[in-house]
Amino acid sequence: MPFRPPILLPGLLLLLLLPGCFSNNRHQGEKLYAQHCASCHGDQGQGLARLIPPLAGADYLADHRAELACLLRNGQSEVIVVNGIGYHNVMPSNKGLGPAQLTNLLNYIESHWGNEAAPRTIREVQADIDKCH
Repeated sequence: MPFRPPILLPGLLLLLLLPGCFSNNRHQGEKLYAQHCASCHGDQGQGLARLIPPLAGADYLADHRAELACLLRNGQSEVIVVNGIGYHNVMPSNKGLGPAQLTNLLNYIESHWGNEAAPRTIREVQADIDKCH
């Protein structure tokens, strides 16, 4: 008669493999920032002199919270004023980022470098995207 492992063994094996089936989004915002934003805004959100606005301690983030998802998704080419300084450079769009990715990216930006915004939900970001022009 062939050996049959107890039913417990396959269940235990499944539990060991299960974490590998899910992605870890805990640090996705930081990774997305490094991939899409840091080359212009800097590793610490410091910006670049009067060419690219800082994200660190930026009043624009709090003053334009409902517009940020659209700004990230669609980019911008208008003058924006951050901490009293006008910036007029084109920011490229990130149309490939979905609502969950935009949420994680915004939550990262808005909780680092002196920024202290309330965390966003995917539902909130999706509602903001739905209002984009």
